[in-house]
Amino acid sequence: MADHLTKEKRSWNMSRIRSKETAPEIAFRKLIYRAGFRYRLYDKTLPGKPDLVMKKHKIIVFIHGCFWHGHENCRRGNKPKTHKKYWNAKIKGNVARDRKNITTLENSGWRVFAVWECELKDLETVLQKFKEFVGTKDA
Repeated sequence: MADHLTKEKRSWNMSRIRSKETAPEIAFRKLIYRAGFRYRLYDKTLPGKPDLVMKKHKIIVFIHGCFWHGHENCRRGNKPKTHKKYWNAKIKGNVARDRKNITTLENSGWRVFAVWECELKDLETVLQKFKEFVGTKDA
Protein backbone atom coordinates (compact mmCIF):
# COMPACT_ATOMS: atom_id res chain seq x y z
CA MET A 1 0.00 0.00 0.00
CA ALA A 2 1.44 3.35 -1.02
CA ASP A 3 1.62 6.32 1.31
CA HIS A 4 -1.22 8.74 0.55
CA LEU A 5 0.89 11.73 1.63
CA THR A 6 3.67 13.39 -0.32
CA LYS A 7 7.20 12.84 0.92
CA GLU A 8 7.34 16.47 2.11
CA LYS A 9 4.01 16.26 3.98
CA ARG A 10 5.02 12.95 5.63
CA SER A 11 8.34 14.50 6.66
CA TRP A 12 6.50 17.50 8.14
CA ASN A 13 4.10 15.20 10.05
CA MET A 14 6.95 13.12 11.46
CA SER A 15 8.86 16.25 12.53
CA ARG A 16 5.91 17.20 14.75
CA ILE A 17 6.20 14.04 16.87
CA ARG A 18 7.69 15.09 20.18
CA SER A 19 9.90 13.19 22.55
CA LYS A 20 9.21 15.52 25.49
CA GLU A 21 6.06 17.00 26.97
CA THR A 22 3.80 14.37 25.40
CA ALA A 23 0.16 14.02 26.48
CA PRO A 24 0.75 10.69 28.30
CA GLU A 25 3.75 12.18 30.09
CA ILE A 26 1.82 15.24 31.24
CA ALA A 27 -1.13 13.10 32.40
CA PHE A 28 1.17 10.91 34.53
CA ARG A 29 3.05 13.91 35.94
CA LYS A 30 -0.19 15.64 36.98
CA LEU A 31 -1.43 12.40 38.55
CA ILE A 32 1.58 11.82 40.77
CA TYR A 33 2.06 15.52 41.57
CA ARG A 34 -1.51 15.67 42.92
CA ALA A 35 -0.66 12.60 45.00
CA GLY A 36 2.21 14.49 46.60
CA PHE A 37 5.21 13.12 44.70
CA ARG A 38 7.91 15.51 43.52
CA TYR A 39 10.33 14.90 40.68
CA ARG A 40 12.77 16.39 38.19
CA LEU A 41 12.42 16.12 34.41
CA TYR A 42 14.78 14.68 31.78
CA ASP A 43 18.08 14.24 33.60
CA LYS A 44 20.57 14.25 30.71
CA THR A 45 23.29 12.79 32.93
CA LEU A 46 21.41 9.49 33.30
CA PRO A 47 21.17 6.78 30.62
CA GLY A 48 18.05 7.13 28.48
CA LYS A 49 17.36 10.69 29.68
CA PRO A 50 14.50 9.53 31.96
CA ASP A 51 11.14 11.31 31.80
CA LEU A 52 11.02 11.68 35.60
CA VAL A 53 13.69 11.37 38.28
CA MET A 54 12.81 11.08 41.96
CA LYS A 55 16.14 11.29 43.77
CA LYS A 56 14.51 11.08 47.21
CA HIS A 57 13.19 7.59 46.39
CA LYS A 58 16.01 6.70 43.94
CA ILE A 59 13.33 6.07 41.29
CA ILE A 60 13.38 6.64 37.54
CA VAL A 61 10.15 6.79 35.53
CA PHE A 62 9.87 6.19 31.80
CA ILE A 63 6.57 6.87 30.06
CA HIS A 64 6.63 4.73 26.93
CA GLY A 65 4.57 5.40 23.84
CA CYS A 66 3.10 2.06 22.77
CA PHE A 67 4.07 2.48 19.10
CA TRP A 68 7.60 3.82 19.54
CA HIS A 69 8.61 1.38 22.26
CA GLY A 70 7.03 -1.74 20.78
CA HIS A 71 4.28 -2.54 23.29
CA GLU A 72 3.27 -6.09 22.42
CA ASN A 73 -0.39 -7.12 22.27
CA CYS A 74 -1.50 -3.49 22.28
CA ARG A 75 -3.53 -1.98 19.47
CA ARG A 76 -1.48 1.23 19.71
CA GLY A 77 1.68 -0.84 19.32
CA ASN A 78 0.80 -2.08 15.82
CA LYS A 79 3.55 -1.70 13.27
CA PRO A 80 2.84 0.12 9.99
CA LYS A 81 1.97 -1.97 6.97
CA THR A 82 4.35 -0.07 4.69
CA HIS A 83 8.15 0.09 5.00
CA LYS A 84 8.04 -2.91 7.32
CA LYS A 85 11.78 -3.52 7.21
CA TYR A 86 12.53 0.05 8.33
CA TRP A 87 9.91 0.13 11.10
CA ASN A 88 10.75 -3.32 12.46
CA ALA A 89 14.42 -2.34 12.73
CA LYS A 90 13.57 1.07 14.23
CA ILE A 91 11.25 -0.29 16.93
CA LYS A 92 13.50 -3.28 17.66
CA GLY A 93 16.39 -0.82 18.15
CA ASN A 94 14.27 1.31 20.51
CA VAL A 95 13.34 -1.75 22.60
CA ALA A 96 16.97 -2.87 22.79
CA ARG A 97 18.10 0.63 23.81
CA ASP A 98 15.38 0.78 26.48
CA ARG A 99 16.45 -2.59 27.88
CA LYS A 100 20.12 -1.51 27.95
CA ASN A 101 19.33 1.82 29.66
CA ILE A 102 17.12 0.17 32.29
CA THR A 103 19.76 -2.44 33.06
CA THR A 104 22.44 0.24 33.40
CA LEU A 105 20.23 2.31 35.72
CA GLU A 106 19.32 -0.69 37.88
CA ASN A 107 22.98 -1.70 38.13
CA SER A 108 23.66 1.85 39.37
CA GLY A 109 21.15 1.44 42.20
CA TRP A 110 18.09 3.10 40.62
CA ARG A 111 14.64 1.51 40.64
CA VAL A 112 12.89 1.87 37.28
CA PHE A 113 9.13 2.26 36.82
CA ALA A 114 7.86 2.13 33.23
CA VAL A 115 4.36 3.22 32.26
CA TRP A 116 2.80 2.41 28.90
CA GLU A 117 0.72 5.03 27.14
CA CYS A 118 -2.31 2.69 27.00
CA GLU A 119 -2.20 2.11 30.79
CA LEU A 120 -2.98 5.78 31.37
CA LYS A 121 -6.61 5.18 30.41
CA ASP A 122 -7.08 4.00 34.00
CA LEU A 123 -5.30 6.64 36.08
CA GLU A 124 -6.38 5.27 39.46
CA THR A 125 -4.88 1.86 38.73
CA VAL A 126 -1.64 3.45 37.51
CA LEU A 127 -1.44 5.61 40.63
CA GLN A 128 -2.01 2.59 42.87
CA LYS A 129 0.70 0.60 41.07
CA PHE A 130 3.08 3.56 41.38
CA LYS A 131 2.40 3.99 45.11
CA GLU A 132 3.04 0.29 45.66
CA PHE A 133 6.26 0.54 43.64
CA VAL A 134 7.43 3.49 45.74
CA GLY A 135 6.44 1.63 48.88
CA THR A 136 3.79 3.93 50.21
CA LYS A 137 0.01 3.95 50.26
CA ASP A 138 0.01 7.71 50.83
CA ALA A 139 2.50 10.16 49.39
